[in-house]
Amino acid sequence: MTSGKPDIAGTPLIELTDVRKTYQLSESTAVEVLRGVSLRIDAGEFVAIMGQSGSGKSTLMNIIGLLDRPTSGDYRFNGRDVGQLDRDELAALRRQAFGFVFQQYNLIPTINALENVEMPAAYAGIPVEQRLARAKDLLAQLGLGERLEHRPNQLSGGQQQRVSIARALVNGGHVILADEPTGALDSASGAQVMSLLTQLADDGHTVILVTHDRDVAANAHRVIEIRDGVVIADLNERQRDAAVCTTSEDTGQASLHRATSASLRSATLFADIREAFRSGGRSLLASPVRTGLTLLGIIIGVASVIALLAIGEGAKQSVLAQLSIFGANRLYVIPGGENSRGPGGRLLEADVDLVRSVPNVSAAMPYLQGSVTVRFGNVDYPTSAAAITIDFPRILNWMVEDGVFFTKEDERSLATVAVIGQKLKERLFPDGSDPIRRMVLIDSVPFQVIGVLSSKGALSGDSDDDDMIVFPFSTGSLRVFGKRELSWISVLIHDLARSKETEAAMTATLEAAHRTRDFRVFNKAASIEAQDRTQNTLTLLLGFTAAISLFVGGIGVMNVMLMTVSERTREIGIRMATGARTTDILRQFLTEAMLVSGVGGLAGAIIGVSCGVLAAVVFQMPVIFSGSAIVAAILCAILTGLVFGFMPALRAARLDPVVALARE
Repeated sequence: MTSGKPDIAGTPLIELTDVRKTYQLSESTAVEVLRGVSLRIDAGEFVAIMGQSGSGKSTLMNIIGLLDRPTSGDYRFNGRDVGQLDRDELAALRRQAFGFVFQQYNLIPTINALENVEMPAAYAGIPVEQRLARAKDLLAQLGLGERLEHRPNQLSGGQQQRVSIARALVNGGHVILADEPTGALDSASGAQVMSLLTQLADDGHTVILVTHDRDVAANAHRVIEIRDGVVIADLNERQRDAAVCTTSEDTGQASLHRATSASLRSATLFADIREAFRSGGRSLLASPVRTGLTLLGIIIGVASVIALLAIGEGAKQSVLAQLSIFGANRLYVIPGGENSRGPGGRLLEADVDLVRSVPNVSAAMPYLQGSVTVRFGNVDYPTSAAAITIDFPRILNWMVEDGVFFTKEDERSLATVAVIGQKLKERLFPDGSDPIRRMVLIDSVPFQVIGVLSSKGALSGDSDDDDMIVFPFSTGSLRVFGKRELSWISVLIHDLARSKETEAAMTATLEAAHRTRDFRVFNKAASIEAQDRTQNTLTLLLGFTAAISLFVGGIGVMNVMLMTVSERTREIGIRMATGARTTDILRQFLTEAMLVSGVGGLAGAIIGVSCGVLAAVVFQMPVIFSGSAIVAAILCAILTGLVFGFMPALRAARLDPVVALARE
C-alpha cells in the first residue's frame, strides 16, 4: 500500500448541507428529527456518529445510506445530487456503493448464510459462479467457512453479525454503514466485530459507525456527536487527518470511481427472472403448509376444469355419434305438404334423379318401407321391411357385419336376396345358427339371406331399426310391396355447413317439377348441427362452472400473498437495503404467485386427468381429453397467479425501505 494524503479539499465522498427530516404524524402533528445537519465525509474515513436514543443518529444514517430521503437540504454522493435520483437509481447506487451492518443483523431467516451473503451480488447481476465464489471467500476470511449452509437461527449472534459484514462487502462495500453493530452482542463478540470494522477502515473502506456507546465510538478516527437532531461536536480532527493520510490515495479515489461509475449497473432481464424464480422457490419451500393451502384452490380449479370439460366433451361426442348413426349429413324428402289440408303428394323414382342434380348432394336413394311377415321354419315374425338401393350403407352409415350386401346386378335382375338386422336374426335363429344362405319367406316370397347388418339400436321411443329386413328396391317394389311410390328419399350431402342452402335448392327443384309443394324436406343435418351447438353450450357451461373454482383459487392466492407481504415486510426492507429495485421486488412476488399457481396447475392437471380416467373406467362414462384444454387450463392457472398476485406484489414493491426495516 502506498502512502499519501488524498485531497480533502476536493470533492468529498459524502456531503450533507442543511439536511432536515420531519415526520408528519398527523395533519396537525409533525416531529422534526434532523434540524439542519451539515457534514462531509471523505473516502477512507472511519467515522462514528454518536448520540443517545432519539437524537436522530439512525435517521441520519438512513439518509446517508439512501434508505430514506431528507425533507429538505442537499445530499451529494461524490458530487452527485442524490435527491434527483428515482427509487431504482437509489437502489442501484445503494447496491454498488453501500454495505449495511445492522444491530439486529437483518439476515433473511429462510435462506442460509451463503445465500444471504450473495444476495446483493445477485441484484447487481454478477454471474452465479462468480458471486458464490466471492461469498464463500468472504465467509471463509471471517471464520465461517464451515457454516455456509447454516441458517441464521443456527448461528450465534457474533456469527450472524459476521455474515452481515460479509454481505456488506460482497459488492465491494465502498461505504460500510454500521448501525449499533455491537448492541446485541456480548463483549467478546462485540470486540471481534469492532476489530473487523477497524480492519476494513485500514483497508481503505469508508466506515460510518452509528452508536450511543463512547467506548465503541473511540475506535473511530473521527467522532460526530449529534443531539436533538443537531451536530454538536465533530471531534478528533487531527486524528482524522492522520488516519486519512494512512489511506492510499489510489484506493480512495478508486473507491469513489467504482462506487459512482458502477452504480447504474444491474442484472440482465434473464438473470433477474432466473433469480426471481430461484428466490421465489426458496421462499415457497420455506413455508410448505402455507404453500400447500395456497395451492389447494388452484388445484381444485384446474382439476375441475379439465375433468368437467373432458366429461362434457365425451358426452357431446357420444350423443353426436349416436345421432350420426341415425342421419348425420342427411336430408329426407317426405311426401305430403306442410299443410295437412293441402295436396297429399307422392314421390317417384324420377324425383330421386332430380334430387341428385342439386349441388352439394353426394347421393340420393329411394326408400320404400312397409310391414311384412318373415317366416323361417316354424317361426313367423311380423317386422318392418325396406326396399332400398346399393347406396344404403353409404347414405345411412349402416354397414354389413356378416356376409355381403346386394349388388347392382342384384337390383337389375330382381334378385330375391335380403339383409337382416341383428334383432331379426335373433328372432329367426334363436339357436345362434348362421343365417347366411338360409332361405326365408317374406309374405310368402322366398328370399335368400346374404348378410346381417351391424347393430344400430334405437335413438328414442320403442322403435328399433335392428328389427328389420332390407332387399333390392326393384325386387321389393314389384314382388313384395307391389307399388313404386316412395316412402321417402334419403339424401347424403357433402358439406354440413351448407345444409340449409341445399335444402332450399332441393325444395325449389322439386317444387318446379311438381308444380306444387306436395312434399316436405326434413333437414336431419341441421338438426344435428343444432344439437352440436347445444352440446357445445353445455360443455362451455360446465367449463365456466369449473372456472369459478379457478377464480376462487386466484382470490385465495391473492389473500395468502397479501398476508405473505405483511409478514415478510422486514425481509423486503432487507432486500431493498441490499440493492433490490422496485422491479426486483415486484418480479419476485409475482414469480412466487405464478410459481404457486403453476405448480397448482400441474398438480390440478394430473388430478383432473386421473378423475376423468376414473370416471371412464369405473363409471363407464364417455370421456375425451383435449391436450389444448389441459395446456390452456395450466396457462390460465399461471395467468391467475399473475393477475391476482399483482396487487400484493405491487404493495411489496412500493414499500419504503426504512419503514419496512423498522417492521417487527
